[in-house]
Amino acid sequence: MLSPLQIDPETHCRLGTEIYEQLRPKLERSDYGRVVAIDVDSGAYEVADETIEAATRLRSRYPESPIWFVRVGQGDVHRMRVGFTRS
Repeated sequence: MLSPLQIDPETHCRLGTEIYEQLRPKLERSDYGRVVAIDVDSGAYEVADETIEAATRLRSRYPESPIWFVRVGQGDVHRMRVGFTRS
């Protein structure tokens, strides 16, 4: 089992995406627009309306899991902008 600190970002992204692609047909029928939190070690997942809710439920079962988040059918849950400055 990998801890979140032991997994490099590229592997985390690849594993999360691979697992999501396997789950996608089922999730898009029943949970479109909701957030899925995926444990990239076990493939276990939780679906909820909010990121924190999905993460909390998954962490209750897998406390040290490296989690990958996806908004079902829409891709990114959060977007980050590099170089953003406030004036």
